[in-house]
Amino acid sequence: MNPYQIDTKDINEYFISLDRMYPKAYNKKRTGPYTKCRVILMNGTEYESVWFMHQFARHCDNDEILEALSIVRKQEQQQQKRIACLKPINESILETTISYEQLAVDLTACLAKYETDPNNKKALDFALLEDFDHLYRFSNLLMIDKGVDAKELVGGFTEITPGRPTIAEHRYPTQDLKSHMNGKKAKLYSKLVAGTITAAEQQTMNYYMNIAQWYKNDLGRKLYGEIAMIEEEHVSQYESLKDPNMTWLEQWVLHEYNECYLYYSAMESETDANIKRIWQEHYEMECAHLKIASALLEKYERKTYKDVVGNGEFPILLNLGENKEYVRDVLKNTVTNNTLSKKYLDICDMPKNSVYFKYQNMVVNEETTPSHQVIKTSINLLGKDYRYEDSPNPVKDLQNRKKDNVNIARKC
Repeated sequence: MNPYQIDTKDINEYFISLDRMYPKAYNKKRTGPYTKCRVILMNGTEYESVWFMHQFARHCDNDEILEALSIVRKQEQQQQKRIACLKPINESILETTISYEQLAVDLTACLAKYETDPNNKKALDFALLEDFDHLYRFSNLLMIDKGVDAKELVGGFTEITPGRPTIAEHRYPTQDLKSHMNGKKAKLYSKLVAGTITAAEQQTMNYYMNIAQWYKNDLGRKLYGEIAMIEEEHVSQYESLKDPNMTWLEQWVLHEYNECYLYYSAMESETDANIKRIWQEHYEMECAHLKIASALLEKYERKTYKDVVGNGEFPILLNLGENKEYVRDVLKNTVTNNTLSKKYLDICDMPKNSVYFKYQNMVVNEETTPSHQVIKTSINLLGKDYRYEDSPNPVKDLQNRKKDNVNIARKC
């Protein structure tokens, strides 16, 4: 599929009425987990697009480009509001959070399985185990606070068991920065991977940053606050993979192309007929936006879209689904890894004077760290932690359901 070959209307015909901006929400009990994940992903994709265009506008002094940005940005805003309201009123903060973390796990795994760029793949596999652990922590909070079994929310497609312990994930800021790709040499799929995962993790970070203060008890507020800080690390890691040497117009073309790719992928795999129609409508809109950005690139920089996205044909589509074996394999082989500057290495190979250990001593306390407290509370109330596993955790040191491990990837 090539979005440049899609027939589109005049851009001014794509504005959405307020009535259509408020769609019928999905049914939280009957809707499949990956439909919920797609809603979160496309919401985050639109958020990224809107804020990219605001930043572009703040660095631009060309009236034609500014006017185009304002029109496209307004339509992206309307798309974002429409998608956000697909979430039903009766879905709780924590229930939505489980979908956020299921998306983080399965999106990361889906992207990593087909990634051939070793720098991108290492980054995906590294953060995968941290989001996997977040799913476990939030699922325990859901059980002790609401008595709700998170297995039902993830549909049994994603296991819920410890990953790299969240307490070990607190790193000195510079340790999250990685080498960026060369946009002229990188494969199109790798560019889309970096753009997609950055938008998704940014959406999660923003959700936790803004929802923490609305949670109804101190433990939950603290947990959201802690994990929001890890999501900030993930955003820093993923955005550093993108090529900063691309011009603003080149980046705009890539943003619009990425949206086309994700909407088409969502449309192809969607099972909810009502939401599928929305993906179809938004896909056509994005194709129109892509053509505008590409025309401006050609006019002002004498480059064609082929300089950014090749011939325009989509690479392998994104199809969210079960990744249990992939996650288990990464967990078994890399759970003790941490990061030192632009490298990933086993915690036992970390220099004793590393800034990681200094930062850990400043920030975390084994007795009071919220992610650890949630599991301790769960064990005290339930007799053991909450899990959904097809078989015991592949890491022996994470199999004990009556004691939370706070040493893996943190102490040798």
